[in-house]
Amino acid sequence: MYNLADIKTVKSILSRYGFNFSKSLGQNFLINPSVCPRMAEECGCNMEVGVIEIGPGIGVLTCELAKRTNKVVAIELDKKLLPILSETLSDFDNIKIINDDIMKMNLEGLIASEFDGKDVVVCANLPYYITSPIIMKLLETRLNVKSITVMVQKEVALRLCTDLGTRDSSSIGVAINYYAEPELLFEVSRGNFVPMPKVDSAVIKLNIRKEPQFKVQDEKLFFKVVNAAFSQRRKTLHNSLSNGLNLQKSIVQDILNGLSIPLTIRAENLNIEQFVKISNYIYDRKIKL
Repeated sequence: MYNLADIKTVKSILSRYGFNFSKSLGQNFLINPSVCPRMAEECGCNMEVGVIEIGPGIGVLTCELAKRTNKVVAIELDKKLLPILSETLSDFDNIKIINDDIMKMNLEGLIASEFDGKDVVVCANLPYYITSPIIMKLLETRLNVKSITVMVQKEVALRLCTDLGTRDSSSIGVAINYYAEPELLFEVSRGNFVPMPKVDSAVIKLNIRKEPQFKVQDEKLFFKVVNAAFSQRRKTLHNSLSNGLNLQKSIVQDILNGLSIPLTIRAENLNIEQFVKISNYIYDRKIKL
């Protein structure tokens, strides 16, 4: 079995296959032997749970997952990595590599066909350039998964896991909290990768909610309200909602007054329940946007 956290081993394998790192695909491979075992332990996989991995690279995390579960389905976009993975993962018979684009796949069909009703978790070292779109696809599709454990840029991790109602709140932070309970597990410095990126990383875990915390009358409207509220985050909620939803300020004033929300508050100061109340107020009173 290869030591895929050893820099000499990694360089030797890549050299034999003539592989060059792709900046456009955000390829940075881990060389710290403790990170992937910890991710595999904390993601919640075991022999009763299947695992989906996104972007296995040369297989360093894949190996750790395969040691702990009966089946890993790893989705890799880069065709040039397939022969390398075939070699580095040759000691395992419980790994399936799929060469595809995660953003274009039918993940519901994949889970149904590959895991036969078992609980499923997602565990991955995500490319920085497409972190948020991948996470939101996994959440919005409402897949039958228990949790999503991913390594992302540290700055993004802090934003996704921040408490709502604080200065670091964001529209994606609200969305994350709507679908899941986010948890910051641990940080990983940039020196643990080859090639070394310009930023540090962190591992987060999103424990998927079976049901939203609060009843939303219209999810599309709810997220429209959230996005409008944060579209001009330095402005008051009164102004950002008026501009973002194309509503007269007097109508927005009536909405906020009706919910006892101060006109001078900003989006970053709201909790998820308040966003739900605003969208439900608009829905229940049939206010046209």
